[in-house]
Amino acid sequence: MRKFIVVFFIFNISLVFSQDVIDKIVAVVDNEVILQSELDFQVAMCAAQRKLNPDDPKLKKQLLDKLIEDKLLYAEAILDSIEVSDDDVNRQLDQVINYYTQQYGSKDRLEKAYGMSTEKIRREMREDTKKNLMAEMLKNQKFGQVDVTRREVKDFFDKYADSLGFISEKFEIAHIFINPKANDKLKQKAKAFAQTLLDSIRNGADFAELAKKNSDDPGSAKEGGDLGFVKRGVFYPEFEAAALKLKKGEISNVIESPVGFHIIELLDRRGESIHARHILIKPKSDDAADLNAIEKLSEIRDSILAGKHDFAYYAAKYSDDKETAKFGGVLGTFEVGQLEKSLLDQVYKLDEGEVGFPKRLEVGNGEYGFHILKLIKRTPAHKPSLETDYEEIKKITEFKKREKLFATWIDEIKQKIYWEVRI
Repeated sequence: MRKFIVVFFIFNISLVFSQDVIDKIVAVVDNEVILQSELDFQVAMCAAQRKLNPDDPKLKKQLLDKLIEDKLLYAEAILDSIEVSDDDVNRQLDQVINYYTQQYGSKDRLEKAYGMSTEKIRREMREDTKKNLMAEMLKNQKFGQVDVTRREVKDFFDKYADSLGFISEKFEIAHIFINPKANDKLKQKAKAFAQTLLDSIRNGADFAELAKKNSDDPGSAKEGGDLGFVKRGVFYPEFEAAALKLKKGEISNVIESPVGFHIIELLDRRGESIHARHILIKPKSDDAADLNAIEKLSEIRDSILAGKHDFAYYAAKYSDDKETAKFGGVLGTFEVGQLEKSLLDQVYKLDEGEVGFPKRLEVGNGEYGFHILKLIKRTPAHKPSLETDYEEIKKITEFKKREKLFATWIDEIKQKIYWEVRI
């Protein structure tokens, strides 16, 4: 859940969309190319985020250098046999889609801007996402554990103390999250509806027409559920496992994946690629489910205030955010700039130790839930000192040391892997 709250800015994901003109190759790295469209996209996103001039040559060079660096790391990752899991790729895609949705203001605006559904955007981005994760994993293996001595930290602070500025205001927060769609009644209702559609298909109903009218995958629904030819490893594992078991023209039973319930028909198979169509039925929350979630959180808050059990107890027992539930609901410590406005507004209204009222929380891809937030600790902005902020200063010292080592390593890679700029 933390990934839905921190504001992410992703430099290293290249999204390549259809172009009205012939694309131009601006750089070549090993067996990879960097297109003008990729560079333009990165420049536009960075300029919008930082409020910079997108026509600044220095900005374009900086981002082209970053794209080349990413490709070099990917080439080196292949040589080092680095692998990433489908789950890692899916998690990263969730983060990136959520970030882009925030940038454009809504899922509909994002889809309109690029002329495709978010699911298709995910498919378009998947290969580049996997490559960049491999590159990051290699980088972490090489420089993830860079240690510095106390003397190095002190020397760094003595040299740069005047330029470090202020340590930002920070908030340590926890929450208890309830997803209205997670209740079994709503899931069974969605599954039952999917089963009625499957029964209709097996009784002669047209698959494509049912997909157009009922599927909750907007990208494929208008195509009658057609997903086109897709390489192995793109779909959710549950979906892919079921699809790969089918013979050409065969239709699956109702299959559950993390996004809902599917009916799958295998249209064709070509090597490691499959051509399938599907109907997706997602569990749909209703007013009653939303109200139940809010009432449950209100009861939990009242129980905490009455001293029946502490916040951590109820987080472990009831929170649907399983990643934080086992840690008492603790999300971590965040600076002001790391929290979305809606979260920041809630935090500013709380005193240390206080638990807020239930609020709606958007978690990306049109998904939402409700949560109560606890402010564990507030640290005001202040000038850094070795006595009070040693760990912060140590992290900066490690980062600077890591940067220096990384720059040297990249120069070494550039000597052994072919690369060329073509602009």
